[in-house]
Amino acid sequence: MKSVLRSAAVAAFALLTTLGQAAPAPLWKRDLKFDYNNQKVRGVNLGGWLVLEPWITPSMFEQWSDGNSVKDEYTLTQTLGKDEARNRLQRHWASWITEDDMYQIARAGMNHVRIPVGYWSVIPRDEDPYVQGAYDWLGAACDWAAGAGLKVMIDLHGAPGSQNGFDNSGRWGKIEWTQGDTVAHTIRVLNKIRDDFASHSAVAAIELLNEPMGPQLDMNVVRQFYMDGWGNLKDSNVAITFHEAFTGVSSWGNWGAGMWNLLLDTHHYEVFDLGMLAMSPQDHVRTACEYGKQMASTGKWTISGEWTGGMTDCAKWLNGLGKGARYDGTFQGSSYVGSCDRKYSGTVAGLSNEEKENIGRYIEAQLDAYERASGWIFWTWKTEGAPEWDMQDLLANGIFPQPLDSRKYPGQCGY
Repeated sequence: MKSVLRSAAVAAFALLTTLGQAAPAPLWKRDLKFDYNNQKVRGVNLGGWLVLEPWITPSMFEQWSDGNSVKDEYTLTQTLGKDEARNRLQRHWASWITEDDMYQIARAGMNHVRIPVGYWSVIPRDEDPYVQGAYDWLGAACDWAAGAGLKVMIDLHGAPGSQNGFDNSGRWGKIEWTQGDTVAHTIRVLNKIRDDFASHSAVAAIELLNEPMGPQLDMNVVRQFYMDGWGNLKDSNVAITFHEAFTGVSSWGNWGAGMWNLLLDTHHYEVFDLGMLAMSPQDHVRTACEYGKQMASTGKWTISGEWTGGMTDCAKWLNGLGKGARYDGTFQGSSYVGSCDRKYSGTVAGLSNEEKENIGRYIEAQLDAYERASGWIFWTWKTEGAPEWDMQDLLANGIFPQPLDSRKYPGQCGY
């Protein structure tokens, strides 16, 4: 899902300092469909569904396991051709997430689902190999969510040209967003999502773009894109969500003056940097607790829109199809921290008691930390075999707390 480029985010985090004074209340319109001022976001991502990620559903990519030809949804559809790609994807869309999943999520105490979607599903470009159809399932998902009493954050996860070079943008490799017509096309896509879904009773938030790689982009362009996206959405009753672009969660405190309904999204992972991978479970907990303080200091509604129970990058293909892990030194440029033998794939039930306890402690600390700010959305609801990342499996095995505010390990953050 993510790549070595995340080290930029880690470096930015290391430079942050906690602001000790109370932050001003965000500007908002009171006709929003969720009270972000007084309620905590508690949610889960529906990852790997309408935007493929090889590590979430490796079975769809297994025949190209060397990663030399097929790496992402772009090259998968390019290799299969339109007809076969459409057949395979329609089967996947119809089965990976169903209406029953929404009711499971609601029964577990969640109030939000974040649904990633690619631009190609909304307004395709003639030159791309992608196939369409996922957008219809987005509409179905919003209806299912409404029936289950859940709110939806529609998340534009992939932009033309790729905004970050990750496979989760649809295309692994070069970052070519901001070249040519790509930004204008992204705005057109957001406008169509607004027109089609902003008035839907379940759609409480629209995220302008997932994880633009700020350190490799012109941030003036990114900020202008956010301004333009906000301007087109500001009269809708949705929270206008923007990612901190790997520039540090506290770097946006002075941005957006006079703008309302802004929701800042930061993604906190402690597995894409060798220094963090070498930390003890207690240090992982401590780092997450400190990050919660940073989130609470921004002066904006701020959520951790992606996070995990994982303390390694051992999940199969997490760093890209055919690529290894930093944790065991099989990822290019990394060095050995520990063995991935028990962590590459499997189930929560297959973890050792020590691993289960460590994951449980880490999850509970993050819940406490992110609710110090505006809340959280776990990544992700289900996987084919990445137990630390699989909320459905973690819930079934009593690792993810039920009810959500219960604690086996209370007071870890000291606040």
